[in-house]
Amino acid sequence: MLLERIYDEDLAQAGYFIGCQAKNEAVVVDARRDIRQYLDLAEQHGMTITAVTETHIHADYLSGTRELAEATGAPIYVSGEGGTDWQYGFDAHRLHHGDTLTLGNITVEAVHTPGHTPEHLSFLITDGAFADEPGYMLSGDFVFSGDLGRPDLLDEAAGGVDTRFEGAKQIFASLKKSFLTLPDHVQVFPGHGSGSACGKALGALPSTSVGYERRFAWWSKYLENDDEQGFIDELLDGQPDAHAYFGRMKRENRDGPAVLGPLAPLKQYENAQLARALERQEVVFVDTRGQDEVHAGTVTGSLNIPGPAKAASYGAWVYDPEREDTPLVLLAEDIEAAEQLRDHLLRVGIDTVTGFTTSLEGLPMTTPELVSPDDLASFDSAMVLDVRNKTEHADGHIPGSVQFSGGRVLWNLDQLPTDGTIVTYCQTGVRNSVTASTLRRAGYRVAELEGSYAAWSERNLATV
Repeated sequence: MLLERIYDEDLAQAGYFIGCQAKNEAVVVDARRDIRQYLDLAEQHGMTITAVTETHIHADYLSGTRELAEATGAPIYVSGEGGTDWQYGFDAHRLHHGDTLTLGNITVEAVHTPGHTPEHLSFLITDGAFADEPGYMLSGDFVFSGDLGRPDLLDEAAGGVDTRFEGAKQIFASLKKSFLTLPDHVQVFPGHGSGSACGKALGALPSTSVGYERRFAWWSKYLENDDEQGFIDELLDGQPDAHAYFGRMKRENRDGPAVLGPLAPLKQYENAQLARALERQEVVFVDTRGQDEVHAGTVTGSLNIPGPAKAASYGAWVYDPEREDTPLVLLAEDIEAAEQLRDHLLRVGIDTVTGFTTSLEGLPMTTPELVSPDDLASFDSAMVLDVRNKTEHADGHIPGSVQFSGGRVLWNLDQLPTDGTIVTYCQTGVRNSVTASTLRRAGYRVAELEGSYAAWSERNLATV
C-alpha cells in the first residue's frame, strides 16, 4: 500500500493519496483545488486515480474534489450522512456509515464521526495484503494530533444558532463509539496540522495513534470518567476566531465549487499599461512583499497579501469574491512565482488573478501612515483596532482597543468609524499590514502602530 500525505503549509491542510501497488489504483481524499501534485503522484507511481472523496464539507479551503474528478474521470464519493441541512448539492455517490471503497487489496471504510460537522466521515484503511483489519484512520477534522475538531464553526461561519453544544456532544459520542473502540496500534492521519483555525491547539506532528491519544490527549480523562459536561466545557472554551470567509467556503463546498479546467496563461503587464488600468479601477494591485517593504512605499489602493507562504490565508481576509470580481494583478519575480501565488489564491476560491508585473516602477505610489507606540497617547485616533485573535486580545491588549481579528474586519466595516483615523495593530505587524491594506482600499483612513503590540510591550506601556 502507498500512503502519501500532501500538506499545504499555507492553510495547514492535509490531503491523502492512497494507492494499491498490486492493481495500480488510487483514491485521493480531501484534495485541494490546484491538483497538479495529485496528478504527478499518479504518474510517478504508474497509478490511475479511480476514486475521489472527502471527509466533510470544508470551511477553511475550497475543495478540489470536483476539479480532480473532472481531470481524471474518477467518480466522486461524498458523505450522505448528517440530515438535510448540510447535504451536498451536486451529483456524487453518497457514502454512509459502513460503506466501503475497494482498490485492489485495499479497503476504505466510511465511519460517520459527527461533531465538527453533522455529515463528517472518517476513513478506516485496511491493507489486505498484510492484514484483515484496519491499520490506519484518516480522521479529517475529527481527531487531530493532540486536539479535536472544533464544533462551533456552523455557529461562527455558517449562521447556525447554538449548534456548538450539540456538536460537542456528538464529538464526545464519536470518540466513545468510533475512535476509542479501535485498537491502540491504529495510526491516525488528521486533516490539519498546527496553525489551522479548525481547532484551538493542534499539534504539528503529521500523525498520531489511537493508543497515544487515548493515553495523553487532553480529552482522554473526560472519556475515561464519562464526564460529558466537563468535556463540552473544555472543548468550547478558548476556541479562536473563525475567519469570516469560512461561511463562503461552506456554501461553495456544499453546492459544488466551480470546475476551472486548464488555466489561462498569466499576462505580464507593462507598467505603463498597468498604471492606466489602475487609474480606471479595472484591476486591483496585490503587493506580495512583507510589511517593512510595504511601509516604505506601495501602490495606491493595493492589497497587501505577502506570499507565497500564507497567500491563501491572507488573500481570503482582504478580497471577497462574493462582493466583487475585479481582476487581480500580482507583484512577482517571474511567471513561475506568479503562478505559485495564483495557485495559493485558488485554494480559497479567488479565481480572478489575470496577470503580474515584476516591478513598481511608474505605478502610482503611496506611503502608509505609521504611529509609534510612544506617540499613540497623543495621536488623534477615532479607534484603536486590535486585529489579532480574541484569545490574544484577552491575554493582553492596549487600553481602549477594540478587537476584530484580521479575518473578520472586511465583514464588519459597519462597526468601524468613518470619520477620523483608525490605528491598527497585531502582534508583530504582518497581519496588521494585511488588514490595514483592505481598510484603506475600502476608504478608511488608517495608521498602523509601528512594531505593533510587540513594540508596545517592549516599552512596558500600559496593557489590559
